[in-house]
Amino acid sequence: MVDYIYLHGFASGPQSFKGTWLRSRLQTHNIDLQLLDLNQGDFSHLTLTRQIHQVTQQLHGPTILIGSSLGGIVAAWVTQQSTCVERLILLAPAFQFLHQWLPKLGTEQLNNWKSNGWLSIYHYGLDTQQQLHYDFLTDAQRYPDSQLKKSIPTLILHGQRDEVIAEDASRLYAQHRPWVTLQSLDTDHGMADAMEDIWIAIQDFCAL
Repeated sequence: MVDYIYLHGFASGPQSFKGTWLRSRLQTHNIDLQLLDLNQGDFSHLTLTRQIHQVTQQLHGPTILIGSSLGGIVAAWVTQQSTCVERLILLAPAFQFLHQWLPKLGTEQLNNWKSNGWLSIYHYGLDTQQQLHYDFLTDAQRYPDSQLKKSIPTLILHGQRDEVIAEDASRLYAQHRPWVTLQSLDTDHGMADAMEDIWIAIQDFCAL
């Protein structure tokens, strides 16, 4: 029996649209998609390291990980370190995350974050502003995409109109990793209008 686990994105939660939508579809195949809460009740002290450790602790046998946005990066690093993951499905994964996100914050906001220790972030899952500690940034710098080298069947689904993480980030990631299949979709980062296409791709990839 293979476990299916879904990892939500940054400033999101286990009841995100993509996670709950896929859970309902997988239930038609008698598969219980586990929706983990990577916030752990403490978004303010979120780090990639904490998320990777949390997910790794949930692996008890053969597993298929589905990761969205930053959850896709967490899934990739868990796969790098674990022998349990058999397949990896990444939805608009946040490769080159810091490279693409930090410039949007701007120099002044970055400097204030570093000096004050906290950055105000709108949390979509909680529908409120939350404070995020600067440790999130320094910790994320320890996880360069270039170190993700484990050969495991990987499906990446990325929108051509992604306004948060450019599709080129996934294209670059897949370029020198022959075990990665990249499927380009006519959608944005939320992918709400492409869920049927995503479901078809997942069914094919997982032979459901």
